Amino acid sequence: MQGHTHVTGNKKALLIGINYIGTSSALAGCINDVHALRSFISVNYNFPTDANHMVVLTDDQRDPKFQPTRANITAGIDWLVRGAQPGDSLFISFSGHGGTQKDTDGDESDGSDETILPIDFKRAGVIVDDELNARLVRPLPAGCRLFAVFDSCHSGSVLDLPFTYLPDGSIKRHTIASKLGKSLLDGGKAFALSGGSALTGALSLVKSISSKNLLGGGGLSDEDRVRLKGSMADVVCFSGCKDAQTSADSKTPHGMASGAMSYSLITALASNRNQNWSELLANMRNILKGKYTQVPQLSAGRLIDTKARVLL
Repeated sequence: MQGHTHVTGNKKALLIGINYIGTSSALAGCINDVHALRSFISVNYNFPTDANHMVVLTDDQRDPKFQPTRANITAGIDWLVRGAQPGDSLFISFSGHGGTQKDTDGDESDGSDETILPIDFKRAGVIVDDELNARLVRPLPAGCRLFAVFDSCHSGSVLDLPFTYLPDGSIKRHTIASKLGKSLLDGGKAFALSGGSALTGALSLVKSISSKNLLGGGGLSDEDRVRLKGSMADVVCFSGCKDAQTSADSKTPHGMASGAMSYSLITALASNRNQNWSELLANMRNILKGKYTQVPQLSAGRLIDTKARVLL
């Protein structure tokens, strides 16, 4: 198992919160999540808040450049990963609606892709997990770190990462994610990112195997599966719930609207910044246990040491 790279380089963050103001599907806590996370990572983890290092997209902003449209979210993701180097630390959070749609390339064990919904999703469309993986995960070099937070419904595998962890550090082996990472898990085989455009390469690979059945093999090697979804960067994602669950829009004990998972993450980290990944996941789940049915998930782009200290 690999540990996590020490952060010595640039820090950048993209925070997205959508309350869907004035719509029939309005939420209350998503913009508050952004403000809470922005403050928390800047104060506790030294993320700069200037425009060169942090972008905030919320639907209460008047400037069209900072509205969480599909175009602005994807441009923000491209900005976040652009020029990433070993030693850099990147952070992304999304609080808003999530959904599912029929999987078209066979890489989902439940037959459904996970999605996030931009403010203009009815016109511009949703953002599918395959695209999030291609844009956000694939371009990152070894030695770079990405901490992702997705507080939305059906978000368990929203980045399509190869490994999903349980609080005891073991890996869920029944998911397609573990199948994608089988060559690393069973054989310890190394893999490298392909050259050129990671987005183009990943989408081309999806297209080239679209007629094959990933779950049954279908001629697709384990190496292809890992190349498609994994990363040698330190990519870790905390999701609000399992793929089949919903994430609650709730209130903090102080009465402020908040996403339940975002609250649990900040509360757990604030209580002990020296805890490890397994402890953080367990503490987040304990904070929500008995109040909500959702179960926060931890996934990663490669094998990680879950007993290592949480670093951003």
